[in-house]
Amino acid sequence: MTSFDPPVQAGSAPRPQSLMLSFFGIHALGRDVALSASSLIDVFGQAGITEDAVRSTLTRMVKRGLLERHRRGRKTYFGPTPRAIRVLQDGHDRIWRTGAVNRTWDGTWTLVGFSLPEAWRRERHDLRSRLLWSGFGPLQNGLWVAPGTVDVPGVVAGLDLDPYLRVFQSAAAVAPTDARTILHTAFDVESVAKGYEAFLARWSTDADEPADALVRQLLLHTDWLDQVRQDPHLPADHLPEDWPAARAEERFHELARRCEEPARQAASSALDVIAVAVP
Repeated sequence: MTSFDPPVQAGSAPRPQSLMLSFFGIHALGRDVALSASSLIDVFGQAGITEDAVRSTLTRMVKRGLLERHRRGRKTYFGPTPRAIRVLQDGHDRIWRTGAVNRTWDGTWTLVGFSLPEAWRRERHDLRSRLLWSGFGPLQNGLWVAPGTVDVPGVVAGLDLDPYLRVFQSAAAVAPTDARTILHTAFDVESVAKGYEAFLARWSTDADEPADALVRQLLLHTDWLDQVRQDPHLPADHLPEDWPAARAEERFHELARRCEEPARQAASSALDVIAVAVP
């Protein structure tokens, strides 16, 4: 998953690239290190990912500008590129800073309107993918909305679609339009809630957790990030009182704290790491 790919459906089997990004986010972000291919193969093998799948995933991520190869003798190491670091930092912030419950919404919206030539299917797909990733939902044909202030120039950077976009920030809904109507028109609120409930069900007991601490941590973090990526950070004041995001986030934090130290110890012995210079 890159920073602008739409997230996979939470709860589905995580793609190897999603797992790989999560792993680098946990073990490489902020450390200026690269991880050996052999140690990645060993760890991911414990998660049921084959060696061929790991190698092909690493190759694809190099081609997509997410990982960089580093040679040390006969060994090959992989470290995140500056582009990947931005992706990983965004995921880290979404989990640990932004959180799953939006209690600080100021009542305003960011609006993006666009009209592209009918033949521009790829451009339309790329724009919609980026908007979805950034918390927007389709309010009506050609008009997308997100709660709060969104850095739209950053979202659409590189698409070369500026002449076709109309962007508004700090927009307020007035009668007959209200926040609840916008939420239920532009976003699948029920699906987001079901995602959190499903996360709670999957992680409600310890019985099915993998015994390996690194694998347990990896699957937990990937599952949670996939889930919060499904949530456009909808304002809590306009959601049902029994909204499950807070309970799910509490459970994630509990499990993350529990496996942090065992996973750190396991990583120190399982991972072959070298220091690298990151531009």
